[in-house]
Amino acid sequence: MNRAPMTQKGADRLRAELDRLKSVERPRIIQAIAEARAHGDLKENAEYHAAREMQGFTEGRINELEGALSYADVIDISKLSAGKRIVFGATVDLADEDSGEEVTYQIVGDLEADIKQRLISVSSPFARALIGKNEGDSFEFQAPNGTRNYEITGVRYVD
Repeated sequence: MNRAPMTQKGADRLRAELDRLKSVERPRIIQAIAEARAHGDLKENAEYHAAREMQGFTEGRINELEGALSYADVIDISKLSAGKRIVFGATVDLADEDSGEEVTYQIVGDLEADIKQRLISVSSPFARALIGKNEGDSFEFQAPNGTRNYEITGVRYVD
């Protein structure tokens, strides 16, 4: 399996989630299963089945996080010396040349991507269009709702 790039901040966030699942959620679910078992007949015990289902989801997420972190290639983006060239970990300021709207995105690993926080996956088409470009460049991106033209107004490497 290939090593997946991940920022230090993203790895820390996933480790915190893993720790919470193991130290808080897992014991809470075990307690809920024990309480549901105490109620008797397990065939018609909705609380028991709900707790077992939650246990399955939680254990699945724990396995997913442990696997992702074991294969992660954690990159300290503050030590990158790419200058004004866009590579993994870059925070990029863009201006839509048509509407004038300005947006900022950071290019991160697949598991840490969250569009609401303006974190885009390095494997996304938009990030792929950005990688290798420099501050001051303009580029055209074929979005689902049509062609968009952007100018790269800033590139920085801070976590």
